[in-house]
Amino acid sequence: MADQRRPEIDYIGNYNFSVTIDGVAAGHFSGVDGLSIEQEVIEFQDGDDPLTRKRPGRVKFGDITLKKGYISSTVLNQWIQAARIGSGQFQRKNMSVILHDNAKPNPDGASEIKRWNCFECFPKSWKVSSLDGKGNDVMTEEIVIALEYFEEG
Repeated sequence: MADQRRPEIDYIGNYNFSVTIDGVAAGHFSGVDGLSIEQEVIEFQDGDDPLTRKRPGRVKFGDITLKKGYISSTVLNQWIQAARIGSGQFQRKNMSVILHDNAKPNPDGASEIKRWNCFECFPKSWKVSSLDGKGNDVMTEEIVIALEYFEEG
C-alpha cells in the first residue's frame, strides 16, 4: 500500500515558478536568484564583562537576479529604460516570485505553494550573455532588481 503522506513529505522542486510585476506576468524566466535576508549582528561588551554580547541589528534583503532568454522588447525593457534615463518617469514596483506545484494552474490559483511579495523594487542592472560567432547557444539576459523588503505570502 502506498504511503498516503508522500505528497506532504516530498521536497518541492525549484523549477516551476512565475514572476509578476505589479500583478502582471513578467515573462518566462529560466532562473530567479538572490531571494535572501541577512540579519546584522551587533556585538557589545559591558564594563569588565569577559563575554562579548550579541544582539540582532538591521535587516538587509538581497537583490534578486532574473534570468531569461533574450527578446527584443518587453515591459521589463521599458522599465529598465525609464530607470536608466533618470528622467523621473520610472517608478518603483512591487514584484512577486511564486512557486507552483507540478499540477497545471487552476483559475483559482490552487497550484501556488509559496509566494514572496517584494516591495519598492527597481531595476539595478541588466546584461546579456556573451556573443559568440562560433556558438549556437540562445542569447540570455540577466536583470538585477533591488528591493526594500519582501514578505512571505
